[in-house]
Amino acid sequence: MMSLDAPSLEDHCTAAQSTPSGIVQALPGGASASVRLVIANDAYALSWTPDLDRYLSRIRRLADSAANEQLDAVVLVPGPDLLYYAGRDQGSYERLTALVIRPGRDPLLVVPALEAPGWAQTPLAGALEVTAWSDGEDPYALIARTLPRVAKVAVDDHVPALHLLKLNAALEPSQVRLASVLTAPQRRIKEPEELAALAAVGRANDRVQQAVSQWLRPGRTEAEVASDIAAALVHEGHAHADFVIVASGAHGASPHHGCSDTVILDGDPVVIDIGGPAPSRYNSDSTRTYCLGAPRDPDFADVHALVVAAQEAGFQAAVEGASCASVDAAARRVIADAGLSEHFITRTGHGIGLEVHEEPYLVVGNDQPLLPGMVFSIEPGVYLPGRFGVRIEDIVAIDQSGRPMRLNASPKTWTLS
Repeated sequence: MMSLDAPSLEDHCTAAQSTPSGIVQALPGGASASVRLVIANDAYALSWTPDLDRYLSRIRRLADSAANEQLDAVVLVPGPDLLYYAGRDQGSYERLTALVIRPGRDPLLVVPALEAPGWAQTPLAGALEVTAWSDGEDPYALIARTLPRVAKVAVDDHVPALHLLKLNAALEPSQVRLASVLTAPQRRIKEPEELAALAAVGRANDRVQQAVSQWLRPGRTEAEVASDIAAALVHEGHAHADFVIVASGAHGASPHHGCSDTVILDGDPVVIDIGGPAPSRYNSDSTRTYCLGAPRDPDFADVHALVVAAQEAGFQAAVEGASCASVDAAARRVIADAGLSEHFITRTGHGIGLEVHEEPYLVVGNDQPLLPGMVFSIEPGVYLPGRFGVRIEDIVAIDQSGRPMRLNASPKTWTLS
């Protein structure tokens, strides 16, 4: 766990904003000039994982929430919720693994016998009641037998239909609802260590964006540039690249284009949207839009400036108590005032943590108020079919004073250094 005198979120964000591109500190005693290190705090935060006490605390909070809702159990399966509460998300797709959290009782792990040894290596080993089942047994009935005849059960949103239907049949006539009404309020308020992990991986992402001119050159394909960026994300501290969008020219008008064998030409705008998890499993995500040389499209520079202004408006609106919808409206208004509202075709942002996309979502109709500890993207865009697209994205956290703080600090200019 992080010590009480560990850097605050403000300390981490200040470091991100004041640290030049790719800054490093030399190893004591002298190291090869090719060795590049993130600051010491980042080395810890990039690989941080919760300990047993943290997982048990999270489980207790979830059990208390279930009790307050008069639920008999919460059933979690491999996926981000199980990772958050138990530190493991692996499992055989066709065989049910489930963590059953029951108010006033020890958590129950129902796991295929062949998966049980893996769970023995987790921090929660020894703190769970474990029922290992063999092929041919009915794991759904095993869960049902631990609950009242007519139970109220919340089920993980990520349960595949092949398990959900069988579990629902085993629990009948029990009432089944989605567990996200309980898990999402906990997960969207990040703990201090989670904030530090997100700040650190955000800085790793920044270092790649700031170095993109090394790979983004006329005559190269989008796929070639994407491959180099993916390798750089790993070099700078990510476990792997989860996504690399390199969308040149008209491809930029497709928000989730990916990459292709298209050759990037001089004068092409290029949207670069990159991210992935650190070893901590917490994710980065940032987008910048560049242009190789002088833009061929006479409107590109103005549209780019407009999107930067919209992103700033969304950032300024993201204060404690503001609704998610109001942040979306603030960014959208800037683009609408320029007569381009029909070309802003996405929501303004999404939460981020163990998932790249999670709650809260900055979208029209979402009245969820922003609270300290929430972390989300602000990423307005303008997408002009057949011409180009522009998107600018930062990850933003609400600090303890209720103000927004950027976790990304790479320049937003379209020129390449």
